[in-house]
Amino acid sequence: MRSEQEMYRLFLDFAREDPRIRAVGMEGSRLNPQVTPDEFQDFDLTYFVTELEDFTRDDGWLDRFGERLILQKPEGMELFPPEEPGFSYLMLFADFRKADLTLRPAGDLPAYLEEDRLRAILLDKDGRAPALPAPTDADYWVKRPTARSFDDCCNEFWNLSHYVVKGLCRRELFYAAAHLGAMREELFRMLGWELGLRRGFTFGLGKGQKFLGRYLEPVRMRLLEESYGLSSLEEAATALQKLRALFQESSRRVSEETGCSYPDYDEKVSRYLDYYLERMKQHASDSQRNG
Repeated sequence: MRSEQEMYRLFLDFAREDPRIRAVGMEGSRLNPQVTPDEFQDFDLTYFVTELEDFTRDDGWLDRFGERLILQKPEGMELFPPEEPGFSYLMLFADFRKADLTLRPAGDLPAYLEEDRLRAILLDKDGRAPALPAPTDADYWVKRPTARSFDDCCNEFWNLSHYVVKGLCRRELFYAAAHLGAMREELFRMLGWELGLRRGFTFGLGKGQKFLGRYLEPVRMRLLEESYGLSSLEEAATALQKLRALFQESSRRVSEETGCSYPDYDEKVSRYLDYYLERMKQHASDSQRNG
């Protein structure tokens, strides 16, 4: 595996030698002080170029960076459209290094620097980039909830729950699991608010909530982890109960700390859930007894 220095040198030397590349930007986890460095981190780089189509016409120039195991070009795909401006090359190399290289018009440099504070300029041939403050992940910090967003989150969580029950009663495990996943996203949101109220809104939970375990108590983290067991209808029903208990606890704490009204539909929808979950349990018991 090539060293970090070798990777930077490879991409910067190429940029220095090519007059069409006017600047090189860097973004992503390697600039985030909250991320512990490891061998799996991508090298997220952006070339600001004068002739974009010269590069996108043929991929041969990418060979300079090493043998690739796989290449993905989001802008050239139908099923997975890009999330960011520009033209991107997501490359996994034979030595297992990963680099995401984006091409943008040279004139996009000012906009690029305003889009995110996890940005750095590694090369600026024309001296167009201003001095930047130290990179920060502040753009991704948990935000304090408003009364509207609190109720929206609660409403979405409890509204999704009846779809889970519908799937369980119809024995449609994939349908139930899909809605459990959506409920879990709202739980993540609520837990973020609760943790923010406790420790200040000066942190983020990371992509895919990967930092949640740093802040959540072990007993609740274990309950959350157990909610991913979905290999049967019974496990999915148990996951629903765990998510409900975690959400109720967290949302009540947020309500108390913020003064946001706690929704009465919690109790009302819970009656619906309890009714059908009990019926499901009884049906399973009858089936076992009858052979």
